[in-house]
Amino acid sequence: MQIVPIASGKGGVGKSLLSANLAIALGQAGKKVVLADLDLGASNLHLQIGHNVKNSSIGTYLTDKTPFQSIIEPTEYENVSFIAGDSQIPGLTSLKAAQKAKLVRNFHSIDADFLILDLGAGTHQIILDMFLQSPQGILVTSPTVTATLDGYLFIKNSVFRLMYTTYKKGTPGYTLLEELKKNSDKMKTLYIPKLIESLKIVDPVNTELFLSRMKQFRPRLVMNMIDDPKDADRAQRIRNSCSQYLGLDLEYLGLMFRDQLQDKALASRLPVIVYKPYSVLSQAIYRIAEKVMNAEPREFDDDFTYGTDGASTFLQAEEDAQDDYAMKLSGIDDLVGSGQLSNGELIEMIKTQAYELTQLRKENVLLKSKIVRAAKQGFKV
Repeated sequence: MQIVPIASGKGGVGKSLLSANLAIALGQAGKKVVLADLDLGASNLHLQIGHNVKNSSIGTYLTDKTPFQSIIEPTEYENVSFIAGDSQIPGLTSLKAAQKAKLVRNFHSIDADFLILDLGAGTHQIILDMFLQSPQGILVTSPTVTATLDGYLFIKNSVFRLMYTTYKKGTPGYTLLEELKKNSDKMKTLYIPKLIESLKIVDPVNTELFLSRMKQFRPRLVMNMIDDPKDADRAQRIRNSCSQYLGLDLEYLGLMFRDQLQDKALASRLPVIVYKPYSVLSQAIYRIAEKVMNAEPREFDDDFTYGTDGASTFLQAEEDAQDDYAMKLSGIDDLVGSGQLSNGELIEMIKTQAYELTQLRKENVLLKSKIVRAAKQGFKV
């Protein structure tokens, strides 16, 4: 079985549109497919395929001890089964380490040709860990400047998550990475290839393992909401930045033109490739499906733990907020440094980031207040 995680740096770029229609296109080609809604806390993938969710879902499986096989439901589409998420259960977005490990084990036991994981938007740890279920995850973005930046940042965060999964706590490499995190200036100007040189010196064994995993790691990019063929140049910008700053070769899987049909299809509770199979958008999805089927499968080594070592705590959340702040700044520096942003785009970016960073600071203050209260209560939260 091939696992195909589909993610996006930000919402609203068509991630679920691609997930749903790709699953059906693969099913039409005779492949046995399971489509899973992992946008936990905001699950609505069932609307894309017009599926009526019953009581069985990832949420009920994790909280009510429902058998895993019972949450895999058949759909009206040939060869396609569906696993619903659950936005009705509070706190489901923050899975405990044991829950995540249990979910991952069950995913790997599914009998299918393809398991498509529709992930939530952003760079939360659970999203990155699920994206790393395969070296060939798909990133969906759009030509807007903010979407381009967030798409690049998602890949950058994925590389760092892959790095932390390789350099276990207590190793010399882990110690070096922790020291690096304390220096925001270095984080903003960080070149992964340069960092690897330092890691080779202090931790050569784990660095060799990391380089092996980086060779296998080959994310694939889909550019959606194209209005003009020139918009496809944004994909090359992301690819150039990934190559220069991350030492990573990003594959270009395809592009999808903006089409009002997708809104009409959604209102009809039908996938686009069913609503209008010969439309430009549908044909683009079929081309992507063909590439996915013809791609040579890749896997990480057997010792890769898929990021199941984390713990969900308020302290971890506070660290994530700090990291997000630093990564936002470093992403802008990367794109400016490589000449990927024009002056007009930079002005637009600064305005958008100023607002987002203000919101991030507010969230950080809130998290700190929660941590203080939790400490006073002996962490009884």
